[in-house]
Amino acid sequence: MPRKRSRTAQERTYGAPSSVLRRIALGSIVLAVLLAISGLLAYLTRPEPAASAAPTPARTSAPESASPETTNGKREAVASPPRTSDPIAFGKAATKVLWSYDTRSSSRAEHVAGLKRWMTDEKKYADWASVTNQIPSPVLWSRMHDNRQHASATIGEGHYPQAFKTALAQDPGAITEAYVYAVTVTGKQAIAWKGSGAGAESRSTTLAVQCRPHHDCALVGVLPSVAP
Repeated sequence: MPRKRSRTAQERTYGAPSSVLRRIALGSIVLAVLLAISGLLAYLTRPEPAASAAPTPARTSAPESASPETTNGKREAVASPPRTSDPIAFGKAATKVLWSYDTRSSSRAEHVAGLKRWMTDEKKYADWASVTNQIPSPVLWSRMHDNRQHASATIGEGHYPQAFKTALAQDPGAITEAYVYAVTVTGKQAIAWKGSGAGAESRSTTLAVQCRPHHDCALVGVLPSVAP
């Protein structure tokens, strides 16, 4: 949908002021978690064996990005989350679906329901508001549908932010409290609409990802600012 660059920023800040406060709260919660579980870097790089420490999340061959699949002949609005215990692989896949949408073939309700499957079921940590903040409002979605707007994402790299690693270097065992990891992902988003489109624009985001041992990773939320 044609729009000025100033509107692009506006369309990406889909949430209401209350949602912004919620995202700020998420940032505070995650920061507290990071400080509480400080020790991730030391934990990941400690000499083996370390019998008393929790096991490192296993790296898997799960895809780093996901694409919508077809179920019962119908194309899903959002791809299913990958079955992986690797926070970075999951974070990259989650970023791809957060940056992708297709108002031509999916309703907003279908898109929201698809993203919901990516969330952790632990209500203590889940911040669904920070995720829905990434989704256009019903009115905007309708306008985008009229203009056949859709977006695709190309994911570059993902990593643990330096601040996260630094904070977690203090207490290796504390990771077992929540197993919440900060993952920063970079890439590009390309937006197209009826008869036109925009070039791929570089983007980055920091997600909170929960990866408990022997469980697939799940999304906790989107942090209010990008952590390098």
